[in-house]
Amino acid sequence: MAHGRTAPIPRLHRRVVAALAFLAAAAAGVGILAGPASGASAASFEDFPYSIKGNVRAAGEPVADATVRVTGEDEEGAEFEGEATTDENGAWSVGVPTKEGTWTVELVESSIPSGVEVPDGFEFTQEVTFGATSSVTRNFTLGAAERQLVGFWDQFLSRAVNGLNFGLMLALAAIGLSLVFGTTGLSNFAHGEMVTFGALMALLFTTGFSLSIWIAIPLAVLASAALGLAMDSGLWRPLRRKGLGTVQLMIVSIGLSLALRYVYQMFVGGRTQQLPGAVTQVIPGLGPIRLTVTDVISMAVSLIVIVIFAWWLMRTRIGRATRAVSDNPSLAAASGIDVDGVVRVVWVVAAALAGLSGVLWAYFRPGIKWDMGTSILLLIFASVTLGGLGTAFGALIGSIIVGLLVELSTLWIPSDLKYVGALVVLIVILLFRPQGILGRRERIG
Repeated sequence: MAHGRTAPIPRLHRRVVAALAFLAAAAAGVGILAGPASGASAASFEDFPYSIKGNVRAAGEPVADATVRVTGEDEEGAEFEGEATTDENGAWSVGVPTKEGTWTVELVESSIPSGVEVPDGFEFTQEVTFGATSSVTRNFTLGAAERQLVGFWDQFLSRAVNGLNFGLMLALAAIGLSLVFGTTGLSNFAHGEMVTFGALMALLFTTGFSLSIWIAIPLAVLASAALGLAMDSGLWRPLRRKGLGTVQLMIVSIGLSLALRYVYQMFVGGRTQQLPGAVTQVIPGLGPIRLTVTDVISMAVSLIVIVIFAWWLMRTRIGRATRAVSDNPSLAAASGIDVDGVVRVVWVVAAALAGLSGVLWAYFRPGIKWDMGTSILLLIFASVTLGGLGTAFGALIGSIIVGLLVELSTLWIPSDLKYVGALVVLIVILLFRPQGILGRRERIG
């Protein structure tokens, strides 16, 4: 301990600078994503300060590859014409040079794909005038969707499956947070930004470097692991050696969370972006359960990773050392275990799991945003607390319970309040079992 207190100050500064340099380099790479996301629509926003946008749908389904034409006059009275083609979600956007006057928006009838029925008397043109904002929305609906009544138990089953999917994704992030708390005592409020980092790296590798998503996801997980190593080596380990308490470290994590969050916003902006394959077909033949191919892959990946992690924690030497440090760091050190080495491995594993969770969360939402990790941070903490502080398997059980509560609660309360409902149930459960489900003297994991 004496050596830790007398470590040269320049060496500490070099580590901090190295960690900050890594974060800056990663953020600079993410800056590539700030460019236009797709050809016609993004170029229109870049060329003109105003835009007219909307959706084309038929019987509740998006209509892709339809042409929308916008005509009017620019500031000098010259005729202006712009076109856009709807994407796979039926969305379109056309930039215009001025917001003055009246614009005509036309859905080109000849561009409507074959098989899409157009109702009698449908109006293919609409008149548009701008208000106080720089954009205006006009939608074309080629027939309303048929209303289908779904029974209570069908809804219950469908939302239970979605809750299980959400819970498994949440478990990846919660397990990492629980490992960090168990070995260091730190409640890391920057864990949400580690989740966001994984999603942003996947977007960088796909959009910025045009890599396949199957290559981008492993690279994003490796980049997240490198982030965890850099954060521990450059920041957390020197602070621990300085003798800072858990409260001071927690305050540092809050500051780091705010800093990373607004660095992300500075480079990627406030818009939501999508990873490749975010929209896939619903698998038929599952009755009331609506699962897409992406959902099934997400659940399979989560299960496989959790099984591998459980084997690592229970069967490998470093896994057993991690459990020993989590139970009693002083006794583990007296037994010859390299506590600092174990903590470093824990940070790498926790960051890698958080990065993978961020990618899956981007598909579940769907979309990537600069504060997406913060939006589920309280649910991650709730999962860890419900399962038992510092217990990896408890975090898994707590995450599944929270995921199910979040989705099933929408059967009785508005969906805007579903996160609040999960936290209320957490409080009620902890009133009867304050230590959590697996929070006992001899912990599992």
